[in-house]
Amino acid sequence: MTGGTEAQMATVDWVAADWGTSHLRLWLIGRDGRVIDRLDSDRGMASLAPEGYEPEILRLIGDRLPAGGVLPVICCGMAGARQGWAEAPYVAVPAAPPGLAEARRVATRDPRLTVFILPGMKQQAPAEVMRGEETQIAGFLAAEPDFDGVLCLPGTHCKWVHISAGEVVSFRTAMTGELFALLGTQSVLRHSLGTTGWDDAAFAAAVNEAMAQPAALAFNLFSLRARSLLSGLAPETARARLSGLLIGMELAAARAYWLGRAVVILAEGGIASAYGAALAAQGAAPRAVDAEEMTLGGLRAARATLGGPDAAGTTLGGLDAAGATPGKDRT
Repeated sequence: MTGGTEAQMATVDWVAADWGTSHLRLWLIGRDGRVIDRLDSDRGMASLAPEGYEPEILRLIGDRLPAGGVLPVICCGMAGARQGWAEAPYVAVPAAPPGLAEARRVATRDPRLTVFILPGMKQQAPAEVMRGEETQIAGFLAAEPDFDGVLCLPGTHCKWVHISAGEVVSFRTAMTGELFALLGTQSVLRHSLGTTGWDDAAFAAAVNEAMAQPAALAFNLFSLRARSLLSGLAPETARARLSGLLIGMELAAARAYWLGRAVVILAEGGIASAYGAALAAQGAAPRAVDAEEMTLGGLRAARATLGGPDAAGTTLGGLDAAGATPGKDRT
């Protein structure tokens, strides 16, 4: 939370929510569109029953809700999953990223909240689904509506998304991040890997090896353990090689997406650098944009389609962050 008297006194128009499996991010957005405050919680979908979502929202922003009126909360991510707050059915591709017109409106016990959950997207053949990434894509397209190419969204499950004419044409998902975590913490390789440190040269070499011979992955993985025992392979080098082998295998499978196309990586930090270096070594020219900014941009794009009054005629937004309507005393 950014906190502070200024944030507490600013006027909140609506709340943006990115609800992941293990984490929740809330942004309090002012009438001018700027972020007044950001709140974080470790109460993701994995730790909540459906009846637990509204109490978590109230725990975080309950002291800022109005005495009268309604505050819109627009959610993306796992809140709309089958195991989440309320299921928001997938939108089939090809299609533009879904917005508020396709959102699921959730009944709340507290009348001061009106909650919308944006749906994910699906693909029938080959079978694919996404939740949350479509909002990042919407944010990117709001900034670059004429983009034609591929978006790479690294993470636990990396998405490769073909974009054309403002629509998601097709997408594929690689479990690369999850495989890295499982191998690094639950396989025999855990005894050889470092938790910090990096070796750029080892990463690049492993990417090339995996792209040249993706079928040899299982052999190359065990070689990491053997080399640490026989020749003292440094833990940070083993870590970089594991990442390179997995990302190289992914790039080999995703070649039809990135080869000869404009590629934008929606990520930041080390993961963006790793994918950027791996793609650049194959002759691609990727650029990176901040994933959190794209998420917020997609939620803002959805909010822009929400009118001032709701269906019942109650004014939405324009509420004081400390819990009172503008111009009224707080008691």
